[in-house]
Amino acid sequence: MPAITVDNILVLPRLPRPDAATGRERAVRTLVTAHSQREGAGFEVRRPFPSVDLRTADPFILLDEMGPVTYEPHEAKGAPWHPHRGFETVTYVLDGSMVHHDSHGGGGVIGEGDTQWMTAGSGILHDELPAEELVTHGGRMHGFQLWVNLPRDNKMAAPRYQDLRASELTLVSSHDGGALVRIIAGDVGGFSGPGSTHTPIAYAHASITPGGRLETPWPRDFTAMVYVVSGSGAVGGRPVTAGQLAVLGHGDSLTVAADAKQDTRTGDMEVLLLGGRPIREPVVQYGPFVMNSRQEIIDAIEDFQAGRMGHIPAEHRAGHRLGE
Repeated sequence: MPAITVDNILVLPRLPRPDAATGRERAVRTLVTAHSQREGAGFEVRRPFPSVDLRTADPFILLDEMGPVTYEPHEAKGAPWHPHRGFETVTYVLDGSMVHHDSHGGGGVIGEGDTQWMTAGSGILHDELPAEELVTHGGRMHGFQLWVNLPRDNKMAAPRYQDLRASELTLVSSHDGGALVRIIAGDVGGFSGPGSTHTPIAYAHASITPGGRLETPWPRDFTAMVYVVSGSGAVGGRPVTAGQLAVLGHGDSLTVAADAKQDTRTGDMEVLLLGGRPIREPVVQYGPFVMNSRQEIIDAIEDFQAGRMGHIPAEHRAGHRLGE
């Protein structure tokens, strides 16, 4: 897991320790275990939501963990050309690399520790494929894709693309230096990540040393969730392990504690912190279209079929049929 790190965590700015006298720690409301399913051309993902146990996570639509998996040569698969409308995707890669192209000219390689932010808005076609080297020689792949809903007023915004290198993420430590936090977007404890969002969210990746704790303020008006990437510990005092998502209740702060022994690739407990300001609008989803009404879904399908969401660039048409 070669996400960006530092040689000496003590040189980083520190998150403020929540004030127990004036604030309230968020307790775990729901604990969800991710289920596995196949996506795209047949790659397996772990998905904590939407699921039977957690159908809605406003303002988020979906969270997929891709891998970790080690591919043999010519085994790696991706998601060929397909449409999106009405939301944003955030792709964060820990191991391996993916190549993205879209019908608006955006794209590039998402390498280890990098984040790609794509606002589909009014509609876009894109693909996400493993890099040629990974396909040819095989190798490890591990990453995440988060779907962030757009409010009604931004559903038909112009598509845009953000390509954030690992070095651009904001690095901070816990107040005692026991956890490294990489802020991807939003505000965590007064520090901001580089991702620019239509929907206000906070998104971070934290590495917590064995026996360490991460205590951090969290925006009161945001939802809050902790997804355990690897390792084990407790969220709000409740035991958690890899592949579990803790959905937290109301409060001003959150706490994640790592068990004293971690049997992980990095030696640390690895977690994602995420939350956002609820949109509180109707959500109607049909595959890659997320709108507010059934009629808007029908309109999206018709616009896609009529080519109004764009076209596959000529250089990428050979060997591709949309939806395969």
